[in-house]
Formats: sequence, C-alpha cells, structure tokens
Amino acid sequence: MTPMLRIALKEIRTDFRDRKTFFLLLGFPLLLILILGTALSGSFDSESGAVLKPQVLVQDASGGDKPLAEAFAAFRRQAETNGVVFTDASGTADGTAEVEAGRYDSFVRLTPSGMEVHGSTRHPIESNIAQGMLQAFADRYNAAAAIGAQRPQALQTAFSASESAGGYVQERSIDENRKPGSMDYYALAMTVAVALWGALSSVRLVAGERAQGTAARLMAAPVRKSDIFAGKVLGNVVVNSVCILAVVLLSKWAFGAYWGDNLPLALALLLTVVLLATSLGLFFSYLLQGKSAGGVVMLFVQLAAFFGGAYFPVSTKAADASLLNLWSPVYWANSSLSRLVYEGQIAPALQTMALNLGLALLLLAASAWHMNKKEEL
Repeated sequence: MTPMLRIALKEIRTDFRDRKTFFLLLGFPLLLILILGTALSGSFDSESGAVLKPQVLVQDASGGDKPLAEAFAAFRRQAETNGVVFTDASGTADGTAEVEAGRYDSFVRLTPSGMEVHGSTRHPIESNIAQGMLQAFADRYNAAAAIGAQRPQALQTAFSASESAGGYVQERSIDENRKPGSMDYYALAMTVAVALWGALSSVRLVAGERAQGTAARLMAAPVRKSDIFAGKVLGNVVVNSVCILAVVLLSKWAFGAYWGDNLPLALALLLTVVLLATSLGLFFSYLLQGKSAGGVVMLFVQLAAFFGGAYFPVSTKAADASLLNLWSPVYWANSSLSRLVYEGQIAPALQTMALNLGLALLLLAASAWHMNKKEEL
C-alpha cells in the first residue's frame, strides 16, 4: 500500500471514530431537516387563490326536443364535475337580465332550433370558461346530429361516450414542474450546507498535526510531502462524501424527500461541493496560522449557509437573488441542484460542478505551494 493511501486510511479511521464528526455531518443535519421541514411546512403550501366556478343559468324551452335535452343533460353532468354550477330557470324568467345584473356568468336557453348563449361582461373570465365549454358542446352536438340524421341511435351514444371520457374539460397544469415541499427543500439545501461544513474538519488536517506534536514525526518519516498532502485530502473527501451520501439516502427513504430522477448527477454535484470545502479549509489553515483559521472558516461557512438558503427559502433565479446570495457556494449548488431535481435542467448543474472543481483545484494548488514553501507541515 502506498504512503498516500496509508495516510488516507488513517484519516478515515480517525474521523469515523470521532463521535463529533458523526453528529456534525450526519446527526445534526438530519435533525435540522426534520425540524425545519416539519415546522415550516405551512410556508411551502401553495397559495391557491379562489377557485373559479362559473355560474350558468339554464332555461329549457326546447319544446320536447328530446335529443338536445338528453345531450345537454350528459354535458351538464360532466361539466359539474369540473366546477361549473348550473341553475334551472323558470320558463318566464329573463335570463339575460339575470346575467346583466351580475348574478350569473352565462345564460343558456335551449330552443327547438338549437341553443342560445349569453355571456356576462362583469365576469369575463368565468363567462369565457363557460362559453368555451358550451361551444365545445355545441360543436360536438352538431357533428353528432349530422350523423344522427342517418343513424338516430348514434346521437345519444356520442354524448354518453364523451361523458364517460370526461371529454369537455381536460386540466393541464400551467407549470408542470414539481414544486418542493418543506421537507424536499430543506433536504436539498441542508445537504449542500453540510457538504460545505466539511471545511471545518479540513482546516484541522495540518493544524491538528501541529497541535498534537506529530507534524515533526511526519516530516521525519520517509514520506514525501506530496503523499502527506494528497493522503489527507483524499481521506477528508472520502469521510465527508460518505456522510453526505448517508444524509441523502436517509432523507430520501426516512423523510420521503424528493431527489429527482437523476440522483447520480445530484451526488456528483454534491461531491464537487465536498471537494471545494476540503480545499477551502486547507487553504485557510495555511493562509491564517493558529486558531484564527478555524474561526474564519466557521464564520464563512455559516454566512454561506445563511445567504445560500439553508435556513430559509431563497429564489433559485439569479435575477431575483441578491449579491450576497450570488457569492455563496451554498447558493450556487442549491439553485443548480433544485433546477436539476425539479426542472430536469442538467446544464446549470454541470456549470456549477465546473466552477466548484476549478476553485477547488486553485485552492489546492495554493495550499500545496504553501506546504512546499515551508520546511515543516
């Protein structure tokens, strides 16, 4: 086994034996997901405004026109299941006046010669909905009547089939993309934040050796600095990645959080955040000697999580985000991950992965340069 792998395994064993690591990277985020996802579920409920229910006044003056009356009855039953409210008018009622007074959205009068429809100018939306459905009925009735002239039994059959198929109204969502619930949102956002929390452990990769007095022994051992550096980075990335994978799977199976249909790409994106966090903590440990490095990294990670949407929802659209949001690595990953999971957009995820990898390599190169510049670790 190479010295690099030995050092990596040593880091992995040390971290997995540390209960604080498990609580920080596994227990704590799951607890936050459960608490925030449950407590703030009301704020994620979609605000569905008032449901439009067109009010239609119906007057049957067909004079015994049985095919029209039966066809309209079939249409009426189907339309009522879609929220249209029908009211029967007496033979002497003035339906047009009722509509003009705003008490109804449309007035329908069945006559021996066909069907008369009057719409409302006071409630144009409801009136247009009702008239659109009535127009669809009229077109279907005229087509069926033409067939019925040759085969009278086909008229009733046509409207019975349309009723069973729900053929007058077909609902389509304006936005067919799935919307996250509170548990879904916090599962994604908190997992990204936890991936960045890996910087808190990586800042101690070298500083911990100095504090324990083992840095001198490492330097005296027949091991190259590059092996020490690579082994510590690899071990830290593996530990954090395993914890992130556990958070993802537990939030998915235990809490029912939605992670989309492209879980491998989502995990790859989170892996780049882990790598960025490791390189970030290591860089600050060389840039700021002593205990100040840990404090600076802690402050940076918490601010990045706060402005990145880990604790409260933020818009995933760059146009709606503030400058502080845009500077947060948590926001980059969270917004790209949300668009991947709920909109199926792969390009933003790939762009964020490239950005994370580029910054990670830059920070690792700077850290390696600092290490080689010094005689000790």
